[in-house]
Amino acid sequence: MLLMFCVSGLAMAFYPTHKIADDRPGVDLDAVIPKQFVDWKLDETIIPIQASPEVQTKLDKIYSQTLNRTYVNSLGERVMLSIAYGSNQGNDDFQVHRPEYCYQAQGFQVGDSTDVVLDVDGKKFPARRLDAVKGIRVEPITYWITIGDKATLPGIGRKLAQLKYGLTGKVPDGMLVRVSSINSDERLAYELQQKYVADLLASMKPADRVRLTGL
Repeated sequence: MLLMFCVSGLAMAFYPTHKIADDRPGVDLDAVIPKQFVDWKLDETIIPIQASPEVQTKLDKIYSQTLNRTYVNSLGERVMLSIAYGSNQGNDDFQVHRPEYCYQAQGFQVGDSTDVVLDVDGKKFPARRLDAVKGIRVEPITYWITIGDKATLPGIGRKLAQLKYGLTGKVPDGMLVRVSSINSDERLAYELQQKYVADLLASMKPADRVRLTGL
């Protein structure tokens, strides 16, 4: 009986039908992400790394919205932000936009990744860090994904989150959030990115913050 239940549940998980995005307010990334907050403002002179035309074609099919911005503070420090939102994230298509693949497609050498826990005012969520190098450009990267209202990482965490929704017959929405900066000193780059993320989240409405981080 237990085996039959498990098989039945897994079958249901593999064929979810109802999108949770249909039951929640729509996402407008341009409105949700503030253009100016704390000591940060938009810098339109630098555009974050874009996907190759081939990858962009896939992204257009997978994601409902994307956002790419660069911010600068009063010290002249810059952070690049890239967000992709998809209303259907019940499968593995997120990997198309992961930095490990996106940057390699642009000719970057991508180093080994390290999984970390970001702590924002005592609230924690998982993230991944790695660096991408192309010539003299060294770009440390911090990113994470959300499945529904849960922040997770590629691999078993994402699979379990997808399965959790699938077992109820639901298809989760989700985001991939990437923060990066150009700096050969990784420690300083990640410290700046941590501060930027904390400032950004503190400036967002609680409901929007949940959608972005699962907190």
